[in-house]
Amino acid sequence: MSEVRHVAILTSGGDAPGMNAATRAAVRTALAHGLDVSGVTRGFGGLLAGDFLSLDARSVSNIIQRGGTILKTTRTLEFLNPERRAVAAEKLSDAGIDGVVAIGGDGTFRGLHALVSEHGLRCIGVPGTIDNDLFGTDYTVGFDTAVNTALESIDRIRDTAASHERIFFIEVMGRNCGALALSVGVSGGAEEILIPEVPVDIEGLCSLLTTGRERGKTSFIIVVAEGAFEGGARGVAQAVSARAGIDYRVSILGHVQRGGSPTSFDRELGTLLGRAAVDALVAGETDMMAGIECGRVNLVPLRETWERSKPANLDLLRVAEITAT
Repeated sequence: MSEVRHVAILTSGGDAPGMNAATRAAVRTALAHGLDVSGVTRGFGGLLAGDFLSLDARSVSNIIQRGGTILKTTRTLEFLNPERRAVAAEKLSDAGIDGVVAIGGDGTFRGLHALVSEHGLRCIGVPGTIDNDLFGTDYTVGFDTAVNTALESIDRIRDTAASHERIFFIEVMGRNCGALALSVGVSGGAEEILIPEVPVDIEGLCSLLTTGRERGKTSFIIVVAEGAFEGGARGVAQAVSARAGIDYRVSILGHVQRGGSPTSFDRELGTLLGRAAVDALVAGETDMMAGIECGRVNLVPLRETWERSKPANLDLLRVAEITAT
């Protein structure tokens, strides 16, 4: 396989704090290797449109501390069409681009893998999602910041819950993965954590709340991953109220969890993986994700990141059950 000479960098899917750190590292690493570098605006949508811009070291100055992504991002359903992917491959070829670094989640990696398998492009992925749901990496870029952002909100809500002696059901992101809810719930001292990986026991939750009240507990924080129960936190709260007649409040944190300046951890992780992705391309690798396991950067086949499941850390759930009593 010929050497990579021109690398394109894109961000796709949901934005995550630390994507800019990964972009910055990828750009400057590519330049250090003597490569040309282009940015693709708006993810796969920009790839289809041929929206490329030349990047140099100054293009990524003063962005490591910024949330979101300077390259912008979209969810591009038309990229599911093989004919449209052929258009994207042609756009890359016309621009002289022979390597791609894509920062995103499983949807991004599926699109990247298709470009490799159908058109022989050399591509490496960087895990950027607040869900921390990708196999092959202990942490994804953006997860730590999202946890800390949600935790700050929960700490504030707990003050109100204690003052008014109320039960709060707080919804965090996580349609299919409870990693965010688990980390936030344990560190926020939640009385219960509901995640998609474990069926919700409404009767058991009602019992926990009523028993707690009988013991003199006056306020409760219930952290709910959005995909844990039909209707999310509101659905759980309504089901509990219907059975136990308990007054409650619901707070949905929503997209605030994606924004804000990335933590030191996400800046460092994004930098490490952005560099690793470009180094992998230069070394002749393709169809891989640069992740981190046990503190070491590693490469994992893209297909494995979504085909192999990343189990929920149920030890955190057990710790929460013991420490919340």
